Amino acid sequence: MLEIGTVIDGKYKILHVIGRGGMSIVYLAMNERANRQWAVKEILKSDAYDLYANKKEIEMMKRLDHPHLPSIIDVIESKHALLIVMDYIEGRSLQAILQEQGALPQEEVLKWAVQLSDTLSYLHTRKPPIIYRDMKPSNVMLKPDGNVMLIDFGAAREYQPRKEKDTISLGTRGYAAPEQYEKEGQSDARTD
Repeated sequence: MLEIGTVIDGKYKILHVIGRGGMSIVYLAMNERANRQWAVKEILKSDAYDLYANKKEIEMMKRLDHPHLPSIIDVIESKHALLIVMDYIEGRSLQAILQEQGALPQEEVLKWAVQLSDTLSYLHTRKPPIIYRDMKPSNVMLKPDGNVMLIDFGAAREYQPRKEKDTISLGTRGYAAPEQYEKEGQSDARTD
């Protein structure tokens, strides 16, 4: 775990923890020279498979450029961890907003659905297509300007036309499509 106040790569000062996942910790960092905040995701190198999967996720995300997706700015590798510097998305997850407010206005939800559909369409038209596989309220951030951002590409994969099945079943139960848990077949754009 990074210490608060640590300066990484001579640029990114760690301010505080903004999130924790099963395999990572996300910090808010400040590049004081540029006067800009970034998110820094720390992934420990303790598990070789997790490290391989995260490196694939990074390579996939570095090729993406869409207004509703965060960009990776820098990747710093140390002896014990992989640090991914990416856009800091100011706002709250739709999950947190739903828990606080309950059902949301239809007009707003439709606006977000259009933005997310456009984002998924963008992913599905990449070469090779990217299948997101983890659409859920906690992976959608609502920004102060009222627009949404799709985050967390940990379950995403590139579609491989000649493969008979997914290499591993991933996704959140209750949100993941049934085919993500079948032993046969490969998830594709319809899964999202």
